[in-house]
Amino acid sequence: MAFELHSTTLSGDTPGAATTLYWYTAGPADAATRVHLQAALHADEQPGTMALHHLLPKLRDADAAGQLRAHFTIYPSVNPLGLATYALRNHVGRYDIETGVNYNRRWPDLYPQIANAIAGKLGSDPKANIQTIRTAVAAWLDSQRPASAIQQLRLLVMKSATTADIVLDLHCDDHSLKHIFTSPELMPGLQDLADWMGVAATLTAEDSGGGSFDEVLPSLYRKAQLANPDHPIPAVAETATLEYRGRADSYDSVGQVDAAGLFGFFAGRGLIAADAGTTPAAAPAPTPFEATEVLRAEAPGLLAYRVELGDRVKKGQPIADLIAMDGPEAFMARQPILAGTDGFVLSMVTAKYVRRGATIAKIVGDEILPARAGGYLLED
Repeated sequence: MAFELHSTTLSGDTPGAATTLYWYTAGPADAATRVHLQAALHADEQPGTMALHHLLPKLRDADAAGQLRAHFTIYPSVNPLGLATYALRNHVGRYDIETGVNYNRRWPDLYPQIANAIAGKLGSDPKANIQTIRTAVAAWLDSQRPASAIQQLRLLVMKSATTADIVLDLHCDDHSLKHIFTSPELMPGLQDLADWMGVAATLTAEDSGGGSFDEVLPSLYRKAQLANPDHPIPAVAETATLEYRGRADSYDSVGQVDAAGLFGFFAGRGLIAADAGTTPAAAPAPTPFEATEVLRAEAPGLLAYRVELGDRVKKGQPIADLIAMDGPEAFMARQPILAGTDGFVLSMVTAKYVRRGATIAKIVGDEILPARAGGYLLED
């Protein structure tokens, strides 16, 4: 049996401070396929942790039965630093409060770090080229000297993820339907994951602009391909951000469904020698993230929604009213907020008092929006 709990201590940035990170491994250490799973990089997003809580016993039992055909590394709550951050009874798990940086931003651009190390070492064998790249990445990571607790955490996680063939980062939105973010070249390869999750949408982008964790490995291999067109370099790392509904959706019943979907995905891939379960219905085909409108409030006020999650809307249709909270018609006037595209409502916000510029909804459409094309696609 190889199912095992691990821990490491991250030294703190102030006297007497230290944090413990826990993770599990399962399956043969020498398996041909490696899987990296993590949840709660945004530490205030718990549905992914609940899903992995219910997946872990399934992996333990499969490991005991000799059914695992891949090596799994699982971080059920990958950001203990963010778990500790409370201010005025509110959990601030999305940002490093020392720097203000979103925990899922500014992950390293690996190719420039290894370009010189692999120069002249690539050949005609794609597997050998991948090994050359991974060896160079491992050497660069080993050379790093983290100067803070968050840097220690990122380095440990990167060392695991960069050796993996499947990397899944479990998140959630505020109030949302299930969806996936991934790189366009990984579709339709990850369509089976979308099917097993039962997502409402798969949104793709080569570079969303923020250095998100799920873009590190696709960017590495994409840049290596572009810089070395005469050498075969396959996109071997299937990576994705899995958005498991909204923050409030952390329930046993929901987590059991999500864990069954992940188990079915791995069994369907042959990575667990077990019955995958009932074949899921086909999820929608991927759409460019640039076709998703991020609808914002143009003034502060109180939201009164006119739609529900999943509703199909037309461009120009009122999505919500914004009730004025100041001015000559304070608490009387209502200003409609209009959809800027045809599509369906993917996400909404639970806090109905909003500041000017605040996101209030995402609407998934089919056509790239000029205001989104080539821009910063993320929310900080």
